Amino acid sequence: MQTFAAPGIESAAGGVTQVRAVASALTAVAKARGMAVVLVGHVTKDGSIAGPRVLEHIVDVVLQFTGEQHSPLRLVRAVKNRFGAADEVGCFEMHEGGIRGLADPSGLFLNRHSEPVIGTCVTVTMEGRRPLLAEVQSLVAASTLPSPRRAVSGLDHARVAMTLAVVERHAECVLGNKDVFAATVGGHRITEPAADLAVAMAVMSSAFTRLLPPDLVAVGEVGLSGELRRVSGVGRRLAEAYRLGFRHALVPAGSEDLPPRNEGLPGRRPPRRHRRRPPHEHPGRPPPIRPPAP
Repeated sequence: MQTFAAPGIESAAGGVTQVRAVASALTAVAKARGMAVVLVGHVTKDGSIAGPRVLEHIVDVVLQFTGEQHSPLRLVRAVKNRFGAADEVGCFEMHEGGIRGLADPSGLFLNRHSEPVIGTCVTVTMEGRRPLLAEVQSLVAASTLPSPRRAVSGLDHARVAMTLAVVERHAECVLGNKDVFAATVGGHRITEPAADLAVAMAVMSSAFTRLLPPDLVAVGEVGLSGELRRVSGVGRRLAEAYRLGFRHALVPAGSEDLPPRNEGLPGRRPPRRHRRRPPHEHPGRPPPIRPPAP
């Protein structure tokens, strides 16, 4: 769009006047002929459409095609949609033969081990309205440097640093003299706070050399005072985790949209029905004295 110029307008291509004139002409043709028109425009480094924003106001739908450099996953996000929801996300995979749609993209970010591995934890992120499972890995090792290293890949460096400080302060996990590395599997980038709990669990698993259950997912935001804060879409996250074989979940207390307690779905166990013991069967209570038989 930034390279088109309408005749009769004395301005450079890509200007506000030219973009408005070209977009209005194409919109009029699309409405007159009853067809769809796809306009392709340049984007800036931060992902927004280059040039004046008048183009976004004229069109009906604005889609962004994004992806990480080292990940085969490509996402089509709806930034604006006058005819439907604007939080839908389409997932595609880039390979040698081209690009194809993905019905289940969680497999790209999970590394299902045959046995539990120290320093790994699975979380559920939200890409629009679609839940995606991602694995967080961490390595805590003794450091010989005056300033221990903190290396992060695929995660927000500031949130990881905050989570490490909370873990060291409130979980009695000494990290001041150790190198800490944290990364995601498959090149997936996680920026939402719901992955804080998974990062903390992976770090403590590596620091204490303790295994986490292989069918466990952790979802929750970690606060500076050590509390777990609620996140949105917990029900959809747990349903997706349950579909992929996870049977245990750590979520903040008071989370909404949890499955009912009597269905045995993720996040809650079905209630146990205990047999009421007679008074003489309680531990620590002597049996009753019965009269001798005649």
